[in-house]
Amino acid sequence: MFKSEYVFARILLPFLLGISVFYFFQTRANLQVLAVTFVVVLLSILFLNAAYKRLSIYHYKGTIGVLLFILFFNLGALLCLLHNESLNQSYFAKTPCSYLKVWVNNEPQQSGNVVRFKAKVLSGYRRDKPIRLTGQMLISVRLDSIKPIKLSYGDEIIIPARYTDVEPPYNPAEFDFKAWLGSQNIYHQAFMDQDHVVVSKSNVGNPIIKMALNLSERQVAKYRRLIKSDEAFAVASTLILGYRANLSKETLSAYSKTGTIHALSVSGAHVAIIYVVLDFLFFFLNKNRALKMLKLLLICTLIWGYALLTGLSPSVVRAAIMITVLILAKGLSKKTNGYNVLAFSAFCQLVYNPFLIWDVGFQLSYLAVFGLIYLQPKIYKLLYSEHNWIDKLWRFTAMSLAAQVVTFPLSIYYFHQFPLYFLFANLFIAIPLVLMMYLGIVILIPLFGFLAPVFEWIINFTNAVLKWIASLPYASFSSIWINLPEFTLLSLSLSLFIYALEKFNKQLLFSALFLFVCYQLLVLRDDLKAFHQRKIIFFSLRKNYAAAFINGKEAVLISDLNKEDKNYTFSVEPALNQLQVNKISFINTKKDNISGHFILKNNQIAFFQYKILLLDENLKGKKINGNATFSGIWLSGNTKFNFANIGTDIKYKTAIIDATNKDYRIQTLKKELHNNGVEVHVLKKNKAYLVQLTQ
Repeated sequence: MFKSEYVFARILLPFLLGISVFYFFQTRANLQVLAVTFVVVLLSILFLNAAYKRLSIYHYKGTIGVLLFILFFNLGALLCLLHNESLNQSYFAKTPCSYLKVWVNNEPQQSGNVVRFKAKVLSGYRRDKPIRLTGQMLISVRLDSIKPIKLSYGDEIIIPARYTDVEPPYNPAEFDFKAWLGSQNIYHQAFMDQDHVVVSKSNVGNPIIKMALNLSERQVAKYRRLIKSDEAFAVASTLILGYRANLSKETLSAYSKTGTIHALSVSGAHVAIIYVVLDFLFFFLNKNRALKMLKLLLICTLIWGYALLTGLSPSVVRAAIMITVLILAKGLSKKTNGYNVLAFSAFCQLVYNPFLIWDVGFQLSYLAVFGLIYLQPKIYKLLYSEHNWIDKLWRFTAMSLAAQVVTFPLSIYYFHQFPLYFLFANLFIAIPLVLMMYLGIVILIPLFGFLAPVFEWIINFTNAVLKWIASLPYASFSSIWINLPEFTLLSLSLSLFIYALEKFNKQLLFSALFLFVCYQLLVLRDDLKAFHQRKIIFFSLRKNYAAAFINGKEAVLISDLNKEDKNYTFSVEPALNQLQVNKISFINTKKDNISGHFILKNNQIAFFQYKILLLDENLKGKKINGNATFSGIWLSGNTKFNFANIGTDIKYKTAIIDATNKDYRIQTLKKELHNNGVEVHVLKKNKAYLVQLTQ
């Protein structure tokens, strides 16, 4: 059925479909049905294989192909459901307990006085009796300011069994933290003070991972001693060791806007550079076949050691698997197929962790390599030069173009921007990146620390040039928001266009153009909707208030936040960007304001036909006209306002309670308003309230 050189490339498609479909239908009933179906199909294939000649099965190759498709579809679905720990009967959230014994299964990250880490649940205690439990959770511990606790990977701790479901996104276009953690098999989180954490044991985790983390920590500490500049240290730690250093927003923006953000993620390029170094260092083992095999085993071991040191990110694991396969095939004098090796590495990773299919790094990494295998040779053949240096420059340009083209739809779907000068920036960074990798590794070797100033200068120079490129006019197109149908149309159009050009097929070319026109029509529809939109968004925040009054592509934002506030960046700005708002006027509730169709006066807000009365401490002493009719009232600032003071002449149907009110006050207000027959919208830990105004 399958050609041997493409076997993994062919079985990967049904395998991916099985994972993708049943990720959204995760129940124990489905698990049982899939298990039975898998066994039946597998036994059928084994029977047909055993009776291949006797029953002349070769006449029914199509049937065998369908059975194999179903088999690997079921395998992907089955592995997906088996990987979900919340389906286990022993999952910790299904058993009430007083305390939980967990162990820290990643490197804790500290931000201010809070340390966060993922924890693996070992057991629970109910009436002091241990119960074996499973599952993972995200734990945040508020550290003591005088004597903070020190937690590290492998520490076994006992905590109170007080946890909550991971909260979904409450505001439009907000980052879906719940889905992101769900793709890591985490569905619950806990917040606690340091006093509630008891460390019972240390080093109960994987000893190899513990050793790698300790080694990485020592190398990061060495960088800290050798490199004076904080920014250069952050880049070096991220680039070489995959350490999540605190890169400044300016530097991250420069790499992002120039399309070189991949340089800060330990990826296949980094592993390839490591391979070149190791291949050169072990050149003396090329004398005979036995020594060559020893060399290959040493290189493979060290590459996997480096992958472990950098945190086993999907791109690094992909590169390590591919290089391992290619090295072993070379040593055994076997031919390899790039597509099959790429599919094999993806298959291996997804068998181990099916949820990786939703990891952005995983998706971009494999797409980029596919582009290098499929598209780069075709682009490279378009131009020919006899000059060696021009040929190498064009080869690298073709690589950059191929990777950027195939990842373009996915990049704008996730990151909402496209770097215009990506080609220039990638050509520039090629040499510095290699130099930084070489020097970054060399200075970690004893006696070579004197090269640290050179390493630091190259990093600072690279950062400065990238910041300059990012500051050029039209360096990037930002705030590009496309939905799933638009992403699908754009991807299909691009794929068909490339394939049509390769095959010189007019029908495919016209099909690609038709899909692209459909995509453009959807984008045009979005632009028209944005131009004519009139809406109000009352945002759901934790302690602040924000309401956007949107008319076309302009908005008045009433809020106690500013543009630099993290809450604004995380909860408010994405919604405004998605709605293509390009002009925002920031105001607060303390001063009256008139801006176009928006009026704030005497705690009364009018926006087209929508009128709302703002009830806060500023209302004291302000006169409200009798017989007034409002669309709603907005309660803010934990106001103690007495509703009896409004009077029966003032009419309203809706009440909005924001997060500046205390929890006890929210419950009191909610009860009182419900008793008066008022529709209540509590913004704290609830969906944002959207008002759609008619034209």
